[in-house]
Amino acid sequence: MSVLRQICNFLPIHLVPKLAREFGVQVKARTFSVWSHVVTMLFAQLTRAVGLNDVCDSLRLHSGPLSAVRGATPPSRNNLSHANRVRSAEFAEALFWRTLEHLQAQSPSFAKGKRNRFTRRFNATIHVVDATTIGLIANCMDWAKHRRRKAAAKCHLRLDLHNLLPRFLIISAGAGNEVREAATVCADVKAGEIVIFDRAYVDFKFLTGLTTRKVNWVTRTKAKLAYRVVKKRLAKPTWKILRDDEIVLTSPASKAAYPQRLRRVCALVEVDGKEREMEFLTNNLTWAPSSVADLYRARWQIEVFFKQIKQTLQLADFLGNSENAVRWQLWMALLCYVLLRYQGHQSRWQGSFIRLWAVIRSALWLKLDLSNLLDRYGTAGVPFRCRAQPEMLWLPGLQPHPVG
Repeated sequence: MSVLRQICNFLPIHLVPKLAREFGVQVKARTFSVWSHVVTMLFAQLTRAVGLNDVCDSLRLHSGPLSAVRGATPPSRNNLSHANRVRSAEFAEALFWRTLEHLQAQSPSFAKGKRNRFTRRFNATIHVVDATTIGLIANCMDWAKHRRRKAAAKCHLRLDLHNLLPRFLIISAGAGNEVREAATVCADVKAGEIVIFDRAYVDFKFLTGLTTRKVNWVTRTKAKLAYRVVKKRLAKPTWKILRDDEIVLTSPASKAAYPQRLRRVCALVEVDGKEREMEFLTNNLTWAPSSVADLYRARWQIEVFFKQIKQTLQLADFLGNSENAVRWQLWMALLCYVLLRYQGHQSRWQGSFIRLWAVIRSALWLKLDLSNLLDRYGTAGVPFRCRAQPEMLWLPGLQPHPVG
């Protein structure tokens, strides 16, 4: 079967029609089925298609192999545009979460992720929270105005640091503030777990809620934070740790929002090859100061996640201007990411995600076993060692001749 069919087969055969009935989505609209819609949007992400004509023409040229993907049919330009505008994006959102749940149940090691020395040190689930802005066309998308001449959508994400898979996601207009969505993003974080975020999320009412629920958190201090040191935990500076203090807030509004003690750790962190002094805040008073700095350093993994999906999947050119069409494309991009990650996990792929996507994109219509393809392509095997022979020391025709 084709590589595209193998990727689509990760979706349970009953899931799409079940969700279509659940969300009241028409199974067929203008002869374009829901399943064909899902396959089309996945194809657009895998090929990084730049418009409706690109998607429709490519699928029409390969209508024969496409029909083997559970009877999917190529759309017309109007059908695809109509489906993106009319069919509820809540269906695409539910499809993403149900598929992720199904794949994690199929492979517990995929859900567990890679355990390393850093994650074993804390023996707790570590979440990273951040948001990214996705640029849109301002004169076509008034619903997503971000600045005077710009429009954007914003993804508020909570990433599991163990398996680098999303745990919670909100897609909103670009004008949305991170703090407004923070409480919702972290609503189901359990006691004892760890949340890491940057200083854009420093809202002491929100942090009080986390501390009350016994959730450990780490962030950076704001530039003009008013506080008073009540206890110095470090006798003298060490190689990387400069200060480790327990503090209380002194600003009336901040003190009323967060009356408990906080911990401030000042450390030297390497950024772009140079060491910079950074200050971190946390509500945990038992960790080593180096652990606080290491936890915040791990926040970079969510930046890597955003970089991967923006550099590979189609999040620059959108197939529709309505809010529903943009949400459809964003959820399908995330679904495509999870399917590729699952294939890489099953194949024990050792390369980067970007190269995994590039290999699969170039072989979508080829009838190759995808696991064997990834096993033989792009990964380094046992290095070949050339053993020198005596005759290799001489140029041809100039070999020494025996005498006698």
